[in-house]
Amino acid sequence: MNLDDFSDLIERPDGGVRHDAEERRERLSVPPGALGRLDELGEWLSAAQQSVPVRAVERPRVVLFAGDHGVAELGVSGRAAGSAYELVRAALDGASPVAVLARRFSVPLRIVDAGLDCDPQLLPESVVRHRVRRGSGRIDVEDSLSAEEAERAVRLGMAIADEEADSGTDLVVLGDLSVGGTTAAATLVAALCGTDASVVTGRGGAGIDDLAWMRKCAAIRDALRRARPVLGDQVELLATSGGADLAAITGFLLQSAVRRMPVILDGVVSAACALVAQRAAFRAPDWWLAGQVSGEPAQTKALDRMALTPLLDHGVTVGEGSGALLALPLVQAAAALAAELPERAPKTADGPQDAEEAAAAEPAAPGPADTPAKAVDGL
Repeated sequence: MNLDDFSDLIERPDGGVRHDAEERRERLSVPPGALGRLDELGEWLSAAQQSVPVRAVERPRVVLFAGDHGVAELGVSGRAAGSAYELVRAALDGASPVAVLARRFSVPLRIVDAGLDCDPQLLPESVVRHRVRRGSGRIDVEDSLSAEEAERAVRLGMAIADEEADSGTDLVVLGDLSVGGTTAAATLVAALCGTDASVVTGRGGAGIDDLAWMRKCAAIRDALRRARPVLGDQVELLATSGGADLAAITGFLLQSAVRRMPVILDGVVSAACALVAQRAAFRAPDWWLAGQVSGEPAQTKALDRMALTPLLDHGVTVGEGSGALLALPLVQAAAALAAELPERAPKTADGPQDAEEAAAAEPAAPGPADTPAKAVDGL
């Protein structure tokens, strides 16, 4: 598999449609610029949908890829190694932040087990049936996946994207449920951006103390030594330093762009996968929005590289797609405003200048004195 093939498959959102959307925006009753970034979002959606006016976002979906990472054994996460299934269980039970928000916003939630390290019987078959392998390798000393597993994981993500597009999903909120995933993500970002481990090492969604941060920084440093020699091949990079969930997210992002399905990215994991995908197909980021600032330095570096500006900065660090889901109502509001605000009445040289003048210029309805008498039958 060569991810560079996606470069020929992915086109940018329609520039002509976006121009038409911008022209329509100039005619709306609310002055241009008064709605701030909502104008830009509405025009971006128009281009993605190839529709002016933009259509409402009516069938969004949250898609979360789950996996455990062997590097968590080093104590680099606030959660125990191999415990990502607990995050999945909480989401399925409606007891996690993303589940609460999805319920509140009436957005379906889909969880895909790409590489959890647990007994499959602990979770529903619909979640575990796609699993590529049980857990991913310790990236500081070994590959996270074999070459065959990496390709399977990428193809899994592509298949999930096709399923969503075929079912009518018109926007995806993308996230992850992982333990150790931010360490792998930071390694990918550091490798692709040519920076040191200390520049990209954050404290993760669960939060870690200073000693754990130092262990995490050392793990990323060691993982970087293994990642840099394989930068020329994205699939090999994911096999060496990613994981089943990260490889699947990368495949999902690329195929979503092929299918013209917009995606809201969540935190550092989805941003790192997006950076890998951009390396393969430079037009792909035009189909993505950055939902929120997670506080992870690797996310900031990845988004800067892709020129994506986050929609929100609320200090949400929990991950799991929660921050991106909070951005969804903003995107839906932008679509509604772009579609439903009325256009100004056209100005003419001799005619009325606005709606009030137009009403004043309307000829008065004929009264009784102005109505001709009807001829009486027989006269």
